[in-house]
Amino acid sequence: MADMPLKSRAEVSTPKASRYLQQFCKHFAHKLPVTFDKVSGHVPFDGGDCDLAAEDGTLILTLTVPDPERMHQLQDVVARHLLRFAFRDDLKVDWHPV
Repeated sequence: MADMPLKSRAEVSTPKASRYLQQFCKHFAHKLPVTFDKVSGHVPFDGGDCDLAAEDGTLILTLTVPDPERMHQLQDVVARHLLRFAFRDDLKVDWHPV
């Protein structure tokens, strides 16, 4: 029997949730088969998946990975890229297990 995948979620408070979602997805679409629109996105990384959702004032990031080591790596990659795009805003990315 296969192990259950691990999930982690971050809710990032920002009035630019849709903009950052699209920017994030477009950035990775150059290398990965990304799907997205104005309110949702999916990025299939080698080490796991990142699902994004833009709601009123919040960007929700959900990671699904097979093991704790990949979780740490993907959390770092996703947070670093998002914070780089949003360097003018003081965003906080706090991950929590789901």
